[in-house]
Amino acid sequence: MAEAGVDIGGGSRTTAPHRPRQDHGPSPSPTRAAAEDGRPCDLVTVPSRQGLEAVDILRLRDGVGPVLHDGEGDTLGFLVPPGTADRWDVPGSACTQTYGRGPHPAVGMPPVKGTGWLVAPDAAYAWATDPAVLRAALGEAARTIEAVDRCR
Repeated sequence: MAEAGVDIGGGSRTTAPHRPRQDHGPSPSPTRAAAEDGRPCDLVTVPSRQGLEAVDILRLRDGVGPVLHDGEGDTLGFLVPPGTADRWDVPGSACTQTYGRGPHPAVGMPPVKGTGWLVAPDAAYAWATDPAVLRAALGEAARTIEAVDRCR
């Protein structure tokens, strides 16, 4: 099983095991946070508990692109392909266009001020998380959290 570096802010890095992608085709470059045409990625923001569950689900199955955490630890942000914000409709989350704000993640800096990397671009499977795959993972994460909360 491979190891991936996960930057949890403040420059510290930990390693956590993950499974390789299920398909065996080529993956996009993990150090890019812009589409092939150079447009910046959009950002799907979710509460941290649901986001952490979704990151685990994605890492075990389809792979995850770069993920940000806010300074307070309240939310996670998944980089998704540009244009996702135009059609994103998942309750409990928001998707915003980044409009190219902030430094480019390829140089190691998060694209949104006040955030840090939970999954840095160089530890990600792809340059962005597939929106359909993220939607499914967020749904599964919400159901998991609901089930756990019912058992308490």
